[in-house]
Parts: sequence; structure tokens; C-alpha cells
Amino acid sequence: MARRGENIRKRIDGRWEGRYLIVINGNKKYRSVYARSYNEVRQKLFDIKKETEQVEGELAFSENNVANRNIDEISQLWLVDIKNKRKYSTYRKYTDVYKRYIQESFGRLSPEEMTQDLMAKTLPQSLSTSLYRSIYCVLNQILLYGNRHCNTPKIRLQIENVCESPKPVQTLNLADQKKLCGYLFADLDSYKLGILICLNMGLRLGEICALKWEDIDFQCRTVHINRTVQRLSVEKGSTKTALCETIPKTSCSIREIPIPEFLYPILLSYKDDGTYVLNKVSPMDPRTYQYKFHSYLEKAIVKPSHFHALRHTFATNCISNGADVKSVSEMLGHSNVNITLNKYVHPSMDTKRNILDSLSSINGQKSGQNI
Repeated sequence: MARRGENIRKRIDGRWEGRYLIVINGNKKYRSVYARSYNEVRQKLFDIKKETEQVEGELAFSENNVANRNIDEISQLWLVDIKNKRKYSTYRKYTDVYKRYIQESFGRLSPEEMTQDLMAKTLPQSLSTSLYRSIYCVLNQILLYGNRHCNTPKIRLQIENVCESPKPVQTLNLADQKKLCGYLFADLDSYKLGILICLNMGLRLGEICALKWEDIDFQCRTVHINRTVQRLSVEKGSTKTALCETIPKTSCSIREIPIPEFLYPILLSYKDDGTYVLNKVSPMDPRTYQYKFHSYLEKAIVKPSHFHALRHTFATNCISNGADVKSVSEMLGHSNVNITLNKYVHPSMDTKRNILDSLSSINGQKSGQNI
């Protein structure tokens, strides 16, 4: 029960939870902080309140002192403003993009000086299309913030003539899947079990690394995806990183997946008193798990492949075996079926051959029949 006058309560798991209110786009939302004692939670809420008051003071100051605001000054206010409004991973990504590609080149300029030609001349030509788009996205958000809070001119930069040639994602063919599964089952452990889960249920790398036993409902035979883990740069020093548990990639990524019948008894036999499926007491580092996956491929004599290929292989297998796209899309946690069809389903040559061979019955021809 919460103490009188404070939004602090003790949870069933023994931890203390404190809730605080924030406003995002005019909507009120609650966020929580956790600690092992009441005093720790109270201190965390006090620190957040103090930081919020500081932000409000800086925003009020910016509205009254709008003259000669440059990109860097507006950016610092914008970063403070979004810190509690976005996922921490998103905030860190925005911060990294700004510091690495925008601050030094454009920070001293005023918003009025930002032009398409200047961007084209300044940004390195070697940048990937994805990074190029991220830079424009961050810079446009900074300019929009300046317009709304610092009375700067309304400016939006349009990304020009970026031809994105999608990199083909290699799925595991049937022969390689059999070799990999044969190797995994030959000496199965919790790490190899995680690979089987991803291949047969479509989990992302960060999702399997953060999967807890409490997320598996053995009675209903389902797995709940509630969190992910990723390595992010820390506040002080962009070269240092820390492993962070966050909510999944999007709201659609929070999902429930049925456990395949063959996998259920295996999962049940590996359930123990540990917290996490892979690493027992702490989430698995995604980089470490990628290395393990690569070593498994090598030992199984399977050609090198990225971990994400497991997810693409899962989607392709589902569609090839007659699954409806909507179900597959929901199991993958996609926001719409177009993402599933356009990016994750890769029909094999055997699948295409079977489709064409099946047309013989439509045209009245049978195998071996002469015309």
C-alpha cells in the first residue's frame, strides 16, 4: 500500500516502486522508478522532480531569450526535453547522432543558415543510407523544437536523392537448418536452446537475451515478449557502454507467441531457479551471444550468417508452410503485414519450383505425359 501523500508502494517481489507524472504531447502518463528500499525510491523521485523543475526553468528561459540561438544551444534544450519522453535507447541514439555528426559541423550555425546545399557539401559521402536518414531526422526534430520553443523560423530539410539498395538477407536453407539443428541437439544446453527458440519462434537477438523464465507461461504454453536488452553508450563518455534492459522495439513488439509442440518439453526440462533463460542471474550480452551463434555455425559446417537470419528464416518457413501472413506478422511483432512480406519472407528456389510444377494440373498436363 502506498504511504499517505506519496505515490510509493512496496511490490510483491519486495522492491519499492515510486510513480511520477509526465506530460507527452499534452497527454499525462505515469512512469516508475524502482529500488530495494523506501528511502532510495524517495530520493530517486526527488531527483526527477528537481531535474523536471530545471528543465521547465530552462524552457521558460529559452522562451524569453530567443535572440541569437544557435543549433547547439537549441539542441541541448531539446535533448533535455526528450530525455523523459522517449525510450532511453532512443534518447541515447539521438544524443550519439547529434554529437558525432551534427554538433561539430553545424552547432555554431543559426537555424536560418541551415540549407540543403550545406548539408550535401558537409556530410561525408561514405555514410550509409540509414545513418544519412538518422542525421536528417535528428536535425529536423531540433529545428522543429527551435521553432516551437525558441521562435526560430520554421525550417524542414528534405533528404535528397538517396537511393537505397536493400542488402539481401540470407536465410538458412533447408539443408543448413538440418545441419545446425543436428549440431544443437547433439549436445544441447541453455545457449543452444536459445538458438532453437529464435529459429522456431522468431525472437530478436535482444529479446532472447532478455527472456526470463517468468515470461514463459507453461500452463498456456506461450511466451510473452515484454523486454529487450541492448548495449548503449553511457552518459559520461560515448566510448563507454553498458547493458540496458528496455521495453521492446515498438508497441507491437510486446506480444505473445505460442510454444511449438516439440519445444515445450525441452523448455520444461531446462526450467530452473534462475531468472533468465540463457544466463540465469543476468541478461545475456547480445554481442557475446552473436559470437556463440557464429561458432555454432562454424562447428555445424554451415556458411557464416548474421543472427537476424534466424528471424528471417522463421518467417520464410511459416509462409512456405501455408501460414497466413497476419499471424506471422503478429508473432514477429511487426506493425503491419507489408514489413513481413517485403522484408522477411524469402521464397527459396525449391518453393518457386514447386509452385510452377503445380501449374501442370491446371493446364491438364501430368508428369511424363507427351504433348
